[in-house]
Amino acid sequence: MKYAFMLLLAFSALCVSATETGEVKLESRGPAPEIHSVQWLNSEPLTMEGLRGKVVLVDFWTYSCINCIRTLPYLKQWHEKYADKGLVIIGMHTPEFDFEKSEDNVRAAVEKFGIKYAVAMDNDYAMWRAYGNSYWPRKYIMNKEGNIVYDHIGEGGYEETEAVIQKLLGVKTEMVNASQELRNVGTPELYLGYNFARQPLGNAEGFRPDEVVVYEKTDITQPNFVYLEGMWKNNPDNAESISETKLSLAYLARDVNIVASGMGRVDVLVDRQPVREKGSDIIEENGRTYVEISDERLYNLVSSPLSGVHLIEIIPEGEFRLYTLTFG
Repeated sequence: MKYAFMLLLAFSALCVSATETGEVKLESRGPAPEIHSVQWLNSEPLTMEGLRGKVVLVDFWTYSCINCIRTLPYLKQWHEKYADKGLVIIGMHTPEFDFEKSEDNVRAAVEKFGIKYAVAMDNDYAMWRAYGNSYWPRKYIMNKEGNIVYDHIGEGGYEETEAVIQKLLGVKTEMVNASQELRNVGTPELYLGYNFARQPLGNAEGFRPDEVVVYEKTDITQPNFVYLEGMWKNNPDNAESISETKLSLAYLARDVNIVASGMGRVDVLVDRQPVREKGSDIIEENGRTYVEISDERLYNLVSSPLSGVHLIEIIPEGEFRLYTLTFG
């Protein structure tokens, strides 16, 4: 197909690979901030003072972040392996979007993901600011004296992080299997709210804060740019479908996810066909592939064994608010 060939050329300069690098370096960066202004979900209130003598891992996360979700299996396994050896993990849930401030939503996510370690809701960003953090996910590790000695931003680094845990605990066991998949991802996370967006829309109309805009159908000429059609309302943290809407995007990745809320069906097409490599939230019925939007969460649309250049089209029916698209 002509568009696929053109998009492949456009993506050719974006293909990069990543590897685990660097040695474990433990340098005291001073005492960790005392924990305050949070709500505890599955634990009694904890304090850094009360955790002296323990190795503490604080993980900043939020439940609709795909990068955070992919780190959870490692955190859960470390909790199982090392909790009785002196490791305390605190999942510091700091929301990116307003709906992630809901206690019910976070409790549901904790249950869904099977998180047994302590989780604290940092809705007012008190601990986020105290640590000077800017990333989801980010892990800080404190030694038994309560000093920060290590931190890691984003996914990966699992073997290095576990080596730090073992060194601080003074134990040596078989490590969690941390096979590193090289993901050929050429499309960054794309935000649809005007306060969050890191780049413009592909449409000439662009973002118009708090306005309802009728977006004209536009030829898709650039990868990694969202193209809208129909009537959308521009909200601070999402784009809200109003009438006869559609979203199109040329991407390079294996997996496609959306963070969305609302109530209704959303048709999904890949390369103008029903989704073949169906994500976990895709329903196939009578030749139609769609997702049922109900909860405020991340939905997995495409899950492919191989990265590739594709065109995805998202066509809502009913109430639909789209916060971000993420890729893996």
